[in-house]
Amino acid sequence: MDILAAMKDSPTFGREEVKRVLGAATGSGAAEFRRVVDELHRDSSSNPGLKVRAGVGYFYLGQPDKAAEALEGCKDGHGRYIRGQALSTLGEHDAAAAEFDEAMKLGENKVECTLRKAGEVRKQLKLDEAEQIIRSTGSEGARQAEYSYQMGCVMADRGDTYGAIEYFERAVDMDPHHQRALFALALQAARQGNDDEAIQLYERCLSKPPYYLGALLNLGLLYEDKENYGAAQYCFERVLRYDPNNEWALLYLKDIEATSSMYYDEETLKQQQKLEHLLSRPVTDFELSVRSRNCLAGMDIRSLGDLTKITEPELLAGKNFGETSLKEVRELMALHGLKIGQNINEKTHDAGGAGASDFRDLSPEEQAVLQTPIADLNLSVRSRKCMTRLNITTAGELCQRTPDELMGAKNFGVTSLNEVRAKLSELGIRLRND
Repeated sequence: MDILAAMKDSPTFGREEVKRVLGAATGSGAAEFRRVVDELHRDSSSNPGLKVRAGVGYFYLGQPDKAAEALEGCKDGHGRYIRGQALSTLGEHDAAAAEFDEAMKLGENKVECTLRKAGEVRKQLKLDEAEQIIRSTGSEGARQAEYSYQMGCVMADRGDTYGAIEYFERAVDMDPHHQRALFALALQAARQGNDDEAIQLYERCLSKPPYYLGALLNLGLLYEDKENYGAAQYCFERVLRYDPNNEWALLYLKDIEATSSMYYDEETLKQQQKLEHLLSRPVTDFELSVRSRNCLAGMDIRSLGDLTKITEPELLAGKNFGETSLKEVRELMALHGLKIGQNINEKTHDAGGAGASDFRDLSPEEQAVLQTPIADLNLSVRSRKCMTRLNITTAGELCQRTPDELMGAKNFGVTSLNEVRAKLSELGIRLRND
């Protein structure tokens, strides 16, 4: 298809013409589409009619700011409809709703414009009003995928996840290429740990323009988590093609480069796993006197690892724990190449991220902060997965980790560390040693 002829010479440029152009603008046609849109914009000074077509093109190239500027005040219904979408992307929801109203007046499909307007009202947290607008489209609206998508968004904003998923799936059943419904389902799948399903949904969402930058970033993170670094790099570079200053894509690419230079010493890994297994062994597995066993149990020392996180004076302070017991424990530890107190700086804490006595000494407000679930921090996909790997479930447990401990987790780089620091800062806490 000759994209230039279709966009410049066609007597009309409505939905059907746009659909055909987008069909040709995928794959190898993407670069030609970008070139044609720039050319139309340059020629629009002498031919204002081309400005609308350039504006529509900019929207599908992922440049909503340019689209909104080019389409401002145009007398084309579809142009105003696209401008509404561009303003929505830019977060200008009042202005976007007004554009959908104007698009209706200029002859654009009334039901679709109404459903889109409902979305802008919903984004202003007017959920009841948004639902009323959606339902006002009646049976005609209910037959459209956009209706189910917008109802799914209302359900999601109300916290009804399963109801939302049901509506999103209905939207995709009606329109297998409904990108925003696919994106919403991909998000839900990722949150539930169904990474393979999320990847498939994001790939479907990105099968044609417009290419949602959020979908590209999320897909890149999922690829990275699967150690498919080439595909992840492609996603982040594609984001930068549309938004050269996107800070997240730039940081994620740096992490990819750092990961590519990493290597794993298999023998060291085996030794580390062997040590972890040894430290987890209960003291009851070893030959100790009854007195020593009872004293250690009274101090809540259950494993060899616990003995590496306590000092000899602390042991001697235990009830009935004397020099004889200390000598016995020393010999046991030496037998396995360990020492009492060798990991004293890595002493961990129990629930809430603080020692039991310290935790009780905190105010109810401080305790509530430390008990904040990790899920409530709204971390990125990568950071959430690292928290799962480290078995960190609360903000309190997280703030007991050092930056180095977090950076040692698979796929946890500087970007994730900065994100975690920012989230903890919002709660008024920070990582250990920060």
